[in-house]
Amino acid sequence: MPATLVDSNVLIDVVVQDEQWAAWSIEALIEALDAGPVFVDQVVFAEVSIGYRTAEACQEALAVQGIERVPIPWPAAFLAGRAFAAYRDRGGAKLAPLPDFFIGAHAAVAGLRLLTRDASRYRTYFPTVELIAPE
Repeated sequence: MPATLVDSNVLIDVVVQDEQWAAWSIEALIEALDAGPVFVDQVVFAEVSIGYRTAEACQEALAVQGIERVPIPWPAAFLAGRAFAAYRDRGGAKLAPLPDFFIGAHAAVAGLRLLTRDASRYRTYFPTVELIAPE
């Protein structure tokens, strides 16, 4: 059973019922849950938690959907830094969202698929990660 790390943009689409992306995100999330375990890490949890009053409420909302929390492995933190450095060396903006590099590195190191609708940076810096993304 393939395990999937879900990006915050997909979860936020579902929660706020984004007009453009909710249908795709809901369908992709259901398919990922049907295929195997679905996870969030500390970075995704932090990004999603903005919409909740307490950590417990956020955790409950994820659990109701069948999403589990998993920690970011230490080797992923190193890989995130290396990928971010490569991004900067290629002229990437200094204010680029480092969280995306943690998420991509986590998926790469842990051998997880990544459910996201923002695939370009992940494809470039984490080419071994299987992406579930809109075409």
